[in-house]
Amino acid sequence: MTVPASRVRRRPRTPGRLLPLLLATVLLLPVAFLVIQGHRFVDADRDALEREQLGVEYLRALGPVTEALVNAQSAAVTRRPLPRETLDRAVEQAAAVDARIGDELRTSERWAGIRAKLEALPERSLTDPEAAFAAYGEVTDLLLALYSKVRQTSGLIRDPDVDSYFLQDGVGEEMPEALIAAGRLTDLAILIERRSAADQGRSLMELATLRFAALQPARDLVNNLRAVVESSANAQLGASVLNPFDAYQRAVETMALLALPNQSGRVDTARLTGARNQAQQAAKQLQPVLLDEIDRLLADRIDRLDRDALLVLGAGGLAALLLIVLAVSGWLPRPQDDSTVADQSSVEAEPVGSDRPTGDRWEPATLRPASDQTPALQPAGPGREPDRWRPFDAAR
Repeated sequence: MTVPASRVRRRPRTPGRLLPLLLATVLLLPVAFLVIQGHRFVDADRDALEREQLGVEYLRALGPVTEALVNAQSAAVTRRPLPRETLDRAVEQAAAVDARIGDELRTSERWAGIRAKLEALPERSLTDPEAAFAAYGEVTDLLLALYSKVRQTSGLIRDPDVDSYFLQDGVGEEMPEALIAAGRLTDLAILIERRSAADQGRSLMELATLRFAALQPARDLVNNLRAVVESSANAQLGASVLNPFDAYQRAVETMALLALPNQSGRVDTARLTGARNQAQQAAKQLQPVLLDEIDRLLADRIDRLDRDALLVLGAGGLAALLLIVLAVSGWLPRPQDDSTVADQSSVEAEPVGSDRPTGDRWEPATLRPASDQTPALQPAGPGREPDRWRPFDAAR
């Protein structure tokens, strides 16, 4: 006879099941914080690089303005026809760029002042070469200040990359300074020939100052470009820069020699003007190449930042997924083993009086009434074994 055992209900271990969930939630907070901070830093670096790209675009627009302005100054000093169409076209292109990105770079006010002076130049410069030289000098000073403003507000001047820094320093500071100073040097040498003998001494001192002002940034530009070309892993940069770079270097060295007065105190203005034109032509070829290289370097760094952002998001998502799996696995009920199920389920009572093995011994059966008791052993007759040994005898 089987006796149903009472079911024992176990209390759900709610605190134990909540522990993995709480632990996963606590760990999710710092993981989310790290992911957000890492993504924020990547976004900040990317915004800075995109701002530098705006600065490169603005410098690209100022290049034609600088060249046209230097040529217009020389035309006004030598009383030649003013190439106004070239200057107007360069000014309009730069104005379009300033209208689009000037507010972000905070250059609109400076550009408006330069454009106002440029529009007033013909009335002031066509009558007197000396006045033209002074008027163009004011505009070119403002233009150099605009170059510096663009480099500062765009962040180019603070670029941490060595190649990018030297390239932007050369194309955004040294090259325009050298071009403008070379134009002033040539024009002053022409003006000195028309000045009186009493002004010769002062004019020669001014010429020596302009000679240093033209040669120093040109030499710095040459040194920076040589360092970048030699250290750059991009062979295309070296090949594209080599020819105009050599031409510019030779023209600068020629200008340095021709700007020195001879024994009679005069300067060969024709040859000096030719050397200036060669240097200007080489710089015109160099500028887009250098700006393109800066753009390429910035674009490569932006691509690396995009990959870093994906890695940050991927790592954060994987960590969050693992923590969620941990929380869910801790919250779901765990399968119980057979012994536990047997303990919690019905227990079959053993028949009363049955023999239960304990180790290697047999416990005697529980005494029952005679009417219900089945003899476990048959009386053994002479020569007979008990009935319980018969199967073993049969097997032998």
